Amino acid sequence: MIPYKDDNPIHIIPVVTILIISLNLLVFITQVMSGVDTQSIAYSFGAIPSSLISFETRQPIHPLLTVFTSMFMHGGLFHLCLNMLYFWIFGNNIEERLGHLRFVLFYFFCGCVAAFSHTLASPGSNIPMIGASGAVSGMLGAYLLLFPMAKVSTIVFLGFYVTVIKIPALIVIGFWAIIQVVSGLISQGTADQGGIAFFAHVGGFVAGLVTIKLWQPRRLNKW
Repeated sequence: MIPYKDDNPIHIIPVVTILIISLNLLVFITQVMSGVDTQSIAYSFGAIPSSLISFETRQPIHPLLTVFTSMFMHGGLFHLCLNMLYFWIFGNNIEERLGHLRFVLFYFFCGCVAAFSHTLASPGSNIPMIGASGAVSGMLGAYLLLFPMAKVSTIVFLGFYVTVIKIPALIVIGFWAIIQVVSGLISQGTADQGGIAFFAHVGGFVAGLVTIKLWQPRRLNKW
């Protein structure tokens, strides 16, 4: 399943969402045009679990700063586009609910929780983690709690047959979350060899799901 839009209208210009997407695009273009291979850049500015644990690194910046720089780096065009697609679909509604400033803080909070979730799952790994997936996962968790019945237009592949159906966010995001948890458990034994940081996704998702009510302005904070 690939979601591509929701039926949950917004009544603001999501300037922060647009700005974050623009920064991710700008960083990716800079990566490509720099002539330096992605792996070298990732080892310089990606979040490396072993460095975050020990604070010992050969990277040009402090390990804690890589938690933030890693959120704007991607391993390829597909990686970038998929993250930004999910962020656009689910992030702009969260920005409207929280307000611009709270949304910025919430986004980075979820990204930080994601990075350290991956670090705790693979503390000895020397493989850098890059991508906005962890922070974007936080938006999915928040959306699931706030708008579970919002309809999401989704491309569904049934063998050679492809169709588009509208599915409640509860099912779309819930199915995605289950895949992340199961895949994370399956890949745990090979985490030090690279691949997808599934527990970063899980950590970011849980952070968004559990704390979104605390981030809301008081006038909206209804339990």
